[in-house]
Amino acid sequence: MTAWRTDVTLLPRAGHTLAAAGRLAVELLLPAVCAACEQRLDAGDAGPVCARCWIRARALPYPQCVRCGHPLRPSGQCPWCVLWPPYVRAIRSAYWIPGGTAGQIVYALKYHGWTRTAHAMAERMARCAWPTDVMEERTALVPVPLSATRARERGFNQSALLAAALASRWQLPVWSTVLERTRATRTQTRLTPDARRANVAGAFRAVETAGAALAGSHPVLVDDVVTTGATLVACAAALHAAGARIISVITFGRAPATGDRP
Repeated sequence: MTAWRTDVTLLPRAGHTLAAAGRLAVELLLPAVCAACEQRLDAGDAGPVCARCWIRARALPYPQCVRCGHPLRPSGQCPWCVLWPPYVRAIRSAYWIPGGTAGQIVYALKYHGWTRTAHAMAERMARCAWPTDVMEERTALVPVPLSATRARERGFNQSALLAAALASRWQLPVWSTVLERTRATRTQTRLTPDARRANVAGAFRAVETAGAALAGSHPVLVDDVVTTGATLVACAAALHAAGARIISVITFGRAPATGDRP
């Protein structure tokens, strides 16, 4: 009887040993790789992006503009605030894009389907410092919507994934149905600033049923990257026209303005 009891107590240990051996076999046959650089993850990497890539990603330096979060010039002037209408209260971003590995991380999410990177990206976005009134007033997170065609092609909206990951950290709801695209637009990647603004003009509107929720609110728009701000300005205009009192913006990446040296 004693021997039987001893064998039973060893069974859980044996199960753990077999499970560990199975995980080791999987790691040897299919080693975990970084979503950005595609090199094997180190033992201490939480994944899906390795520590080396996070170190190489270039964070926006300080000092920054209190309103738009853009790095200030040596003169103390902000080159970016003029892009944003007065009802946009604050804009924050975590990393320069292009620059370092931040662009590769975004590319892995959007085009290679590494959706788990959204959580790691949101963790860094959540660290951005905000004015006190924004932290006290922000009502909800609003992801920039994709066109139906783009959503079908990609299978997900990267902005919605980022918003959901941020929501759990900021304890805010996600309003994913208050804003919609009225038409598909060309990709903004290779367009000039003027062409970008023309491309998204009138491309967004608040849904008819969103008025009650938006009235007097302070939503925070969420996107992966801001370049000229054309898309986010168009989204903010739609939310403001529908009743939002003021709007803030958070993105993972930000393109430098003319004259910046990231």
